[in-house]
Amino acid sequence: MNHPTSAGTGDPISQPTAMKLSADEPLRIDASNAFAGVERNNPGHRPMKDLPMQTIVSAEPEPMTHALTLPNGSVLRNRLAKAAMSETLGTWDNRPKPGLVTLYGRWAASGLGLIITGNVMIDRRALGEPGNVAIEDETDLPILRRWAAAATSQGAAIWVQLNHPGKQATKGLNAETVAPSAVPFREDMQGLFATPREMTTAEIENIIHRFGKSAAVCKMAGFTGVQIHGAHGYLISQFLSPHHNQRNDAWGGSPEKRRRFVLAVYAEIRRQVGPAFPVAIKLNSADFQRGGFSEEESLETVRALAEAGIDLIEVSGGTYEAPAMSGGIDETKKASTRAREAYFLDFAARARDAAPGVPLMVTGGFRTVKAMNAALGSGALDVVGLARLLAIDPDAPRHLLAGRDPTEQVKPIRTGITKIDRMGIMEIFWYTAQLKRIAKGGDPRPRESGLKSFLRAVLTSGWGAFRTRRARA
Repeated sequence: MNHPTSAGTGDPISQPTAMKLSADEPLRIDASNAFAGVERNNPGHRPMKDLPMQTIVSAEPEPMTHALTLPNGSVLRNRLAKAAMSETLGTWDNRPKPGLVTLYGRWAASGLGLIITGNVMIDRRALGEPGNVAIEDETDLPILRRWAAAATSQGAAIWVQLNHPGKQATKGLNAETVAPSAVPFREDMQGLFATPREMTTAEIENIIHRFGKSAAVCKMAGFTGVQIHGAHGYLISQFLSPHHNQRNDAWGGSPEKRRRFVLAVYAEIRRQVGPAFPVAIKLNSADFQRGGFSEEESLETVRALAEAGIDLIEVSGGTYEAPAMSGGIDETKKASTRAREAYFLDFAARARDAAPGVPLMVTGGFRTVKAMNAALGSGALDVVGLARLLAIDPDAPRHLLAGRDPTEQVKPIRTGITKIDRMGIMEIFWYTAQLKRIAKGGDPRPRESGLKSFLRAVLTSGWGAFRTRRARA
């Protein structure tokens, strides 16, 4: 199959030194000869002949240390990526704060090959949370350039994840919420999320243009690519889902028409940034809702995006209502899935067959360096995505690239209140608090109480919504 190819050995800091060997023969060095000069020049040292024979067995660099060349010729220095997490490190009027420079500088110093930002909004009238950064024009170029340089100056690629929340925005934050269709959230979540208004054709076309404009500003600021957020129940994911998109016009009514929006967004971004700038997408394998976006429809979307020229596809799954992206769908996974660790490897293998020339990134579930290298070595994926681990152990990539497991492990965050624990947004609040500590130059608190963090976040979110509305007035 036409898999993406490796381009050298990547970042020299993170690469083991390989020695050339014949196929199965270990290299044996006679220490007495190798150190003869040292013995002559240092007569007080222990004689070399008294040292045991040293056997040095060279190994090929592990797959995660290999560089990756994308279809457009861009190169990632290794196969470890930081996947997007919502930092909410914007001002109340949605401009980037200097804390983003601190946070991303620390991640870049860990040796990551690719860093994808938290969801940046293309329209400050449509936010997912208070404190989201919005990029609509060139107003914030100075701080955006510092943010990009925090990663690129240390050799990492940095891509901005561009997003529109659609109806997935907490009540009171925006003047109104819009979506492909006026479909409410499930009953137990309607206290947090309002029923949206169905979008007009003119609004759809305006949002498509905004995606392109935001991507062009990111390129101008020195970011090295963008990722379209097409997963986790946000607007593009809503358009793809027959549950959320019940339109019967050019934008819905069949799988092909439901795909039209994401393909139009990609085409507009490509038009505004050109062919050499990486454009990726985060896509659900399924949204795990009855009547929702299925694996078969997802595979058809993968094929369509590959034909359009997408540079990389990150595989994920779920929504706030069914949070598979954090392991919240099935707590009793089969033994083979637990052993491989990643949540979406089976789908990634199918996506590989559907689009053999497009690099694939899988995020979710990885815990050990052995499982990450095994997944990469299998050919089912090209990039390992890490998210929550980097919120509690921001230096973990340094250990992984050296062949060691991280010092912290991701565990479910619970409040003890079942209704809250079922919501994907609860863990987002907890991990966001850890990111803010790192952004202030501190360290995360991996054992912080889930309930305490949730209550603090709810209070902050309410105050943030008020401040955001005031900033718009």
